[in-house]
Amino acid sequence: MEETLKQLRAAHQPVPVPLELPTHEDLVDVEEEVLLPIPREMRRFLLLASDVVTGSLEPVTAADPHAHNYLPEVAAVAWAMGLPRYLLPLCEINGNYYCVEPEGEVLFWRDGDLTDESWDDVWQWTREVWLES
Repeated sequence: MEETLKQLRAAHQPVPVPLELPTHEDLVDVEEEVLLPIPREMRRFLLLASDVVTGSLEPVTAADPHAHNYLPEVAAVAWAMGLPRYLLPLCEINGNYYCVEPEGEVLFWRDGDLTDESWDDVWQWTREVWLES
């Protein structure tokens, strides 16, 4: 995780309105909104890396309820589209979702179905997908 976080920070692109990292209280608020616990590594990802802007993907955030990629809003849309309710979206791409299951594995949901693509955790997904986008 530490090496991946260093790679992310090195790839970060400054933007006019920077993203903020959430607090633990922000994550409690998000959990109350989505009625699900945030898996442990996803929680760490949100606390440590959700302010990074790089590549073509925009993972969810948890600090600003007005952001277009605010986790509860992304989740509501994803679930309305049929994403199974036990999964938390990590990143939307063209109406498809990278999502995190309760044990922390990242899955890819495309065209209304889970695919065979998976990553052990958000850090592996970050290295293999987000940093390569």
